[in-house]
Amino acid sequence: MNIVRNRWTHAAVVVAAAVGVVLLLWWRGPAWGAVGDVFRAVEWKWVAAAVGLNLLSVLARTLAWRTVIVQAFDPPYPSFMLVFSAFSVGLFANAILPGRIGELARVAVLNRHMKQEGAWARLLGTVFAHRVFDLISVSALIVYVLINAHIPDWAVTSLIAVVAAGVVLFSVAVIGARSDHYAGIDEGFSAVRKVIRLARYGLGVMRKPGPAALAIFFQMLGWTCQLFAVYTAMRAFGIHEGLPAAGLVLVLMNVATIFPLWPGNVGLVQAAVALPLFTYYGVAKARGIAFGFGLQIIEASVGIGVGLIFLAREGLSVAMLRVMPDASQAETPEDEPSAAEVSAEADPDRTRARVSG
Repeated sequence: MNIVRNRWTHAAVVVAAAVGVVLLLWWRGPAWGAVGDVFRAVEWKWVAAAVGLNLLSVLARTLAWRTVIVQAFDPPYPSFMLVFSAFSVGLFANAILPGRIGELARVAVLNRHMKQEGAWARLLGTVFAHRVFDLISVSALIVYVLINAHIPDWAVTSLIAVVAAGVVLFSVAVIGARSDHYAGIDEGFSAVRKVIRLARYGLGVMRKPGPAALAIFFQMLGWTCQLFAVYTAMRAFGIHEGLPAAGLVLVLMNVATIFPLWPGNVGLVQAAVALPLFTYYGVAKARGIAFGFGLQIIEASVGIGVGLIFLAREGLSVAMLRVMPDASQAETPEDEPSAAEVSAEADPDRTRARVSG
């Protein structure tokens, strides 16, 4: 009964938020005929360039994830195409479904091709590590925007939370990768303990500075490509501002999608992009709203287009993406010995002495 009540409460909040966004756009928005005029004047060569840069961003982030995966598994490692396929299906799921279904979807797709025991647990851990590196890149982008542009007050709290989360998660990841203290967490918190254990299996990259630096490099490269994709999309819609403005748009677009209330948070994203462009750069609201829709379509075109191709290749359907198992359902490699167990096996006399004492 409580589950049903919570779902209805969540649905009511989502509907109220959507209605609020629609009313805001209707009341403070532009003349919608002018929005159509902006679309008719789009320069499609810049749109093509933005789509290409978004695809390069996906490729770079796939390389980052594969770098993390290689450190979590023994050979043979999954090929780049398998990882790219899984990553693309995840992007597709995130684009069309609420929540972060895509993170579980990419694990499920790649797990189908992995023969090693406990692969699901390790892959889920690699997603955690990959997201930690993602937060490092986002934090660098935020610092760049803070130095070179003005961030609206309404976004500051969210951005501070993102940076703080990045610092905390990176610290937890590093400590978790180097410590076995989590094994003693009370059994009463089995779900929490399991999630922590899952994360640890994929954090092998945190113990190796070289691969960690390489993964961060690929992730930073992906975000740099995305920054230039926003810049070229601005050119397509007749907005001739510099990279700081593009960085501001990219940051605010991500702020608007931190909590995915509905697919793509359509409407909320456009408001988050158009209002700062109007306030700080004098971009007409009609142009800003049109750009917001166009940018979201450009970014989604890669995730949805490529994702659909690989979804069909994997023989999956959208309905299957809706029922991806969560972390508590994933199987952990229970038979993997901890560091303490390995030490005990290596020196049984010391263990007997400790017990007898």
